[in-house]
Amino acid sequence: MIGGMPIFSASDGTRLAYHLRGRGEPLAVVPGGPMRASEYLGDLGGLTAHRRLALLDLRGTGDSEAPADPATYRCDRMVEDLEVWRDHMGLEHMDLLAHSAGAALAMLYAARHPQRIRRLVLVTPNPSALGLRAVAEDRLAAARLRAGELWFGRAFPAFRAWLTGEADFDDVFLPFFHGRWDDTARAHTDAELRQTNEEAGERYFAEGAFTPDATRKALAALTAPVLVYAGALDGWPSPAVARRTAEAFPHAECAVQPGAAHYPWLDDPERFVGRTLAFLDR
Repeated sequence: MIGGMPIFSASDGTRLAYHLRGRGEPLAVVPGGPMRASEYLGDLGGLTAHRRLALLDLRGTGDSEAPADPATYRCDRMVEDLEVWRDHMGLEHMDLLAHSAGAALAMLYAARHPQRIRRLVLVTPNPSALGLRAVAEDRLAAARLRAGELWFGRAFPAFRAWLTGEADFDDVFLPFFHGRWDDTARAHTDAELRQTNEEAGERYFAEGAFTPDATRKALAALTAPVLVYAGALDGWPSPAVARRTAEAFPHAECAVQPGAAHYPWLDDPERFVGRTLAFLDR
């Protein structure tokens, strides 16, 4: 432990950090991004009042070391980081929450170590591990739901151009990722570049990371309950894709938060915490 921050060594010797916040039963948390420091998750809308969050900084992000081999940034190569972390924390099995791209890692972990999962929460999950891919029209359909917003007129054409490959990413359409484009959302977005390891993020979904058929077969035997949590205004995953994700698990339910996009704990903290706890404490 360094300065009150727990540190452990991955199987390849990379020193990884995690952050403990709150009180109550432990809840292991895997961030998305991909490869964004866990700092962006904050207290998950106030979940720290009910659970002791252990927020992992994936290798090369936040307070964790960069690995000697950058190829280990690939999603499947980090599954054992989670297993070493669980063992380090002394948990026989764990409640695990993962957000966005981190959910792909959590699914691979659940497929490889199903006996270590007590409950699994997948928040606006990227379902690439299941072979599901983003469809531009799904994201545009979600964006059109925001037509009444003052910023929509400038944001939508740029968003459509980016999704069709006609233009680069443009900050003008960042509001689509948030259910409420307010000061909290702006601050959250402003911190993203500083918090993200872009090189690692480019390697996260590299070719060979996923074997969807094998993963689906393994997850079909998972006995732990699963909550797939979606935002009604999110385009990836859309609520329909979130429901298809839930179908990959034998004991899963899907919750869709009204008025929320990709970060539901920011859009309506009280609703997010209430629904998540209802699942975890059942």
